[in-house]
Amino acid sequence: MASLPFIFFLSFFIISTTLTSAGAAAATIKLSLSPFPHPSSSHPYQILNNLVTSSVARAHHLKHPKAKADNTTSSLLRASLFPHSYGGYTISLKFGTPPQTLPFIMDTGSSLSWFPCTSRYLCSQCAFPNVDPAKIPTFAPKRSSSKKLVGCRNPKCSWLFGPDVASRCQDCEPTSENCTQTCPPYLIQYGLGSTAGLLLVENLVFPQKTFQDFLVGCSILSNRQPAGIAGFGRSAESLPSQLGLKKFSYCLVSRRFDDTGVSSNMLLETGSGSGDAKTPGLSYTPFYRNQVASNPNFKEFYYVTLRKILVGDKHVKVPYSYLVPGSDGNGGTIVDSGSTFTFMDRPVFEVVSKEFEKQMGNYRRAREIENISGLAPCFNISGYTSIKFPELSFQFKGGAKMALPLVNYFSFVGDDKVACLMIVSDNVVGQGSHGGPAIILGSFQQQNYYIEFDMANNRFGWAERRCA
Repeated sequence: MASLPFIFFLSFFIISTTLTSAGAAAATIKLSLSPFPHPSSSHPYQILNNLVTSSVARAHHLKHPKAKADNTTSSLLRASLFPHSYGGYTISLKFGTPPQTLPFIMDTGSSLSWFPCTSRYLCSQCAFPNVDPAKIPTFAPKRSSSKKLVGCRNPKCSWLFGPDVASRCQDCEPTSENCTQTCPPYLIQYGLGSTAGLLLVENLVFPQKTFQDFLVGCSILSNRQPAGIAGFGRSAESLPSQLGLKKFSYCLVSRRFDDTGVSSNMLLETGSGSGDAKTPGLSYTPFYRNQVASNPNFKEFYYVTLRKILVGDKHVKVPYSYLVPGSDGNGGTIVDSGSTFTFMDRPVFEVVSKEFEKQMGNYRRAREIENISGLAPCFNISGYTSIKFPELSFQFKGGAKMALPLVNYFSFVGDDKVACLMIVSDNVVGQGSHGGPAIILGSFQQQNYYIEFDMANNRFGWAERRCA
């Protein structure tokens, strides 16, 4: 651990010597999403336990993030979205001149997009299934004629480091207009993982359009991050903000904790477009920004107002302070594609799980599986020819209701004898855990839904679909 700062500095010295110093018609982009492999053994209990641990760690990060460094016709940019046993979904993006294609994990809970960069990229704890850490695809800056390091006085440097970043430009005189000092290196944490590197501006290339001077991270050193991140959060450096997206949408194919070649489409819509017209068949609830957040990073999250949680016909009594952010900005619900399982603060999880236990009291608890997998409650359903599971529903502001399909909140674990609730929490009880969003709607609960983030009209839309 003591050698890390040296490696970190050396990496930036190496990259600095390989890069050059810094100096709307509507469209829709279509991308493909794919699930990403998880670093674990092939044993299903271990895979689940790793996904539970990752989801809880991700929740802790989102709840307590470190300060960061008219009438036009709309058209679509498209890409394929692939699921992986890692718990995330990836898209392929092209950067540079000529373009280099790399996979990126699609993440609505963070904003900076970055790729593994240079042949010296180092990733610790990246022995993922189907991933050789020595062969992780990396971006080669020296092969691109359009890459530029971001200068310390470039306004885009302040997107990550704030308006006072100029005070850190020690080699720049206040009156100098030609400062060549680069923007400081970044270090970003993602729950169990992290990445560090330097900021570039580079061409982001789609078949229909090239976006020049796109801010992207060139990461040299990562932990548990064998692929880059495509940041779809709400900050200025996010992909939607830089591309000026009116909306983006995706449909997550069902995952079975393994890797598959089945993909679905992700659509990115640019331009002003069709006013406030709603997509037919979708239910909507408004987004809101957490303006009174105790941590400014909460402002990049997609908050929605959850009014009720229903288990069967029973409205579970969730404390109001967890459903709606208080004067300190803590509480509320966010939508996060980077979390695998939905997370609930312990007081919320307790009332939900206890209601499932009450309504499924005729089934025996599978305590051993709970201890191994990290999931709870789990029920032994062997010997039953007919099994009754209560419905789980979320009711949002405006009355829109998301009644989850059974496979989105219960799953067989190991074999067909045990079924577990696929929602997680931590072991912290009381106000100590009540910081940041109280409920994080993860990707497992979003599978086989058409999901729409309509930024132009500040609303979240969904409809149950067969995504494959």
